[in-house]
Amino acid sequence: MPAAFYPWGREQTLKHVDFRRGLARPAATPALLVLSHLRWDFVFQRPQHLMTRAARTRPVYYIEEPVFTPQPDHLVTRQDASGVWVVTPHIEAGRSPAESQACTARLLTELVRDEGLAEYDLWVYTPMELPVTAGLQPRVTVYDCMDELANFRGAPPELRGREEALFQQADLVFTGGHRLYEAKRERHPGAHPFPSSVDAAHFAQARSGLADPADQRDLPRPRLGFYGVLDERFDIDLIGELARRRPEWQFVLLGPVVKIDPADLPRAENLHYLGMKKYAELPAYLAHWDVALLPFALNEATEFISPTKTPEYLAAGVPVVSSGIRDVIRPYGERDLVRIADGVDAFEAACAAALAERGTAAGQARQERADAYLSTLSWDRTWADMSALIERAAADRGVLPLVGVAND
Repeated sequence: MPAAFYPWGREQTLKHVDFRRGLARPAATPALLVLSHLRWDFVFQRPQHLMTRAARTRPVYYIEEPVFTPQPDHLVTRQDASGVWVVTPHIEAGRSPAESQACTARLLTELVRDEGLAEYDLWVYTPMELPVTAGLQPRVTVYDCMDELANFRGAPPELRGREEALFQQADLVFTGGHRLYEAKRERHPGAHPFPSSVDAAHFAQARSGLADPADQRDLPRPRLGFYGVLDERFDIDLIGELARRRPEWQFVLLGPVVKIDPADLPRAENLHYLGMKKYAELPAYLAHWDVALLPFALNEATEFISPTKTPEYLAAGVPVVSSGIRDVIRPYGERDLVRIADGVDAFEAACAAALAERGTAAGQARQERADAYLSTLSWDRTWADMSALIERAAADRGVLPLVGVAND
C-alpha cells in the first residue's frame, strides 16, 4: 500500500517515550519488531490479528512505512489499546528512496539501542523494507508472506529481487494461504502455510440481534454485502452487471477505494458504497445481510489470495458466494460451505440459490457444517503455532527460549 499519513493526535518522539511503562511484560521477554507496508489503522486484517496477540506476552513495535515532513528525521510513536506500539518514521522530505531507507535503518538501530533491546525477533511483511534492517541483529527473522505483492498493481520492479534476498536472511517463512505456500515452499526450507483464521466469537455477534447500522437501516431487502478493500482485485464489472440484472437486490459495499479510480466504480440505485468501517462494527452490518459476497476478479493479483473475510462471513451465519479463488475453493468450496461461481450468469444463480436457502433445513445444515469447521480455526491457535516455530528456530540457533512459551 502507498505510504499515507494518519493523524495520531499528540505526537511523541522516541526520546520522550518510555516504551516499557505500563506494559507489565516479563523482564526477559524478547521484543518483536514488525516491518509492514500496511498502516496499523488501515483495514483490520492478518497483521493486526497476529500482532495484538503477540502483544499479550511480549513488547511489539509495529513499524510502518515512512511519512515525509519538513522536520528532521525522527520516529513518532503511539500505543494502541492492544498494547502494540505503532512506530512511524518521519523522514525529511526531498530524500531519495535509498536515502530514506538509510535514515530509517539508522532510526531503528537507535530504537533498539535506546530501548535496551538485548534480544528481539524481526517480523517482515514486505521485502521492500529489507534495507532498513541493515543495522539489526535479530534473534530470529520471520517473513510473513501474506500476499504475492509482486503481482499487485504498482508493485516496484525490484520487489522480486528483494524477496529473494529476504528468503536468504529469514529463518522462517509463513504464507497467508496454501496456494501461496505451494509457490514458495521450494524457495525456503522453513516455509509453513498459515491461511486466514477467524475470531469466531467476534463475528458470531451477528447472530445475536444487533441493531441495524444507521447508514444501511433504510435499505430494502434482500441485501448482498461485501467488506474489504476495493482495488484491482474487486470485480467491478461483475458487481455492475449483477446490479443491472437484479434491481431488487441491494448491494452493500464497505471499504476504502485503493489503487483504482472511484469514478470507475459502477453506479446504480441499488449499489451502496458506505465507506470503511471499524472491525468492531462489522458484525452489526453482517447481521442484516442476506448473502455475503467474495466477488473477486480472477487475475494475477488474486491468484494467491486467502481472503480473511471467508471464515468471518461464515462465523456471522451469512451464506457466502465467491468467485473461484483457489484458497476459497479449498477448503470452503470443497466442503460445500461456500458457493463457488465464475461468470455473471453462474454468480447470479448462486446468489439466488443462497437467498432461496435462507431459513430452510438445508441452510441450517450448511451452517452447522460451517460452524463445525470453524471450531478448528482461531487466530489464538495460529499465533500459538507460529510462536512455537519461532522458539524452535531460536533453539536451533542456540539462543534461549522465550519466557512462558512451551517448546515441543
